[in-house]
Amino acid sequence: MRIETERLIITDFTMDMAEDVHLNSLDEDNRRFVPDEVFETVEEARETVAFLMGRYGGAEGPFVHPILLKTGENIGYVQLVNIGDGWELGYHIAKAYTGKGYATEAARAFLPAMAEKYHLKEIYGICLLDNRASARVMEKCGFTNLFTGVGPYQGEQRPIVRNIWKA
Repeated sequence: MRIETERLIITDFTMDMAEDVHLNSLDEDNRRFVPDEVFETVEEARETVAFLMGRYGGAEGPFVHPILLKTGENIGYVQLVNIGDGWELGYHIAKAYTGKGYATEAARAFLPAMAEKYHLKEIYGICLLDNRASARVMEKCGFTNLFTGVGPYQGEQRPIVRNIWKA
């Protein structure tokens, strides 16, 4: 996969990205909002990258793609994950690159491309209620709110926002 925007390239993982994946995963926002996506060592990141690369040819996902600046820096990822009752958009931008609109830019390009590729009519966006940055990205990408309240989030009942984007 290769999607280009004004400032970004969304592509497929390669094994040489493992160190960037490790470093990008260590910030406090990742630890707080998606602790299962923190890789304490390069080896953990390498194993995950290898697994994710193996998912690209299938239909069940997850489909996780690195986000690169056009200058080459790996700044995070965008993903489509099967959540049982549909597909969910996910994303993470490393702390040094947040607040610059990169997540919104990536999601706006990724959503229609993945909806077309996998023949999806809708994609969910779910985040913790206090993750205002993520909720704002979804709002800017055209998601509408389905539910705000206590619901399932990473195996626990937590205050969440559940949104939907329609192709």
